[in-house]
Amino acid sequence: MTTPQSPASAARRIHVSAAVIVDDEGRLLLVRKAGTSAFMQPGGKPETGETPDQTLRRELHEELALTIAPHQMTSLGVFEAAAANEPGFIVVADVFTVEVGSQTPRIGAEIEELRWVTHADAEALEVAPLARENFLPR
Repeated sequence: MTTPQSPASAARRIHVSAAVIVDDEGRLLLVRKAGTSAFMQPGGKPETGETPDQTLRRELHEELALTIAPHQMTSLGVFEAAAANEPGFIVVADVFTVEVGSQTPRIGAEIEELRWVTHADAEALEVAPLARENFLPR
């Protein structure tokens, strides 16, 4: 049963849009933002008036120089997990699979590092709970 959230509990939730981008080898694309230690899926917070898919397309362009059309995205739903870089917060993510075609992601905006990661690779990395619990390839 769902109960109404108090203003305090609502304030502890961070809404984002996030991408599941997998290469031909089955590796998941993860990024690490400057000043952080955890790798996470590309994406970010919405600007005023944006829909979740618009947010993700903008973020992918800013962060990774990817130009994504709506037909290249498929919604996987809304997922929740502990926020990697903001202790005590829950991230609520609209998650989409994204087909990048022949485009190669390039570091931009606040991204410091990007990696294509297998489940085995992730054992040696700090990976955000959202990606680790739901989207790392098995």
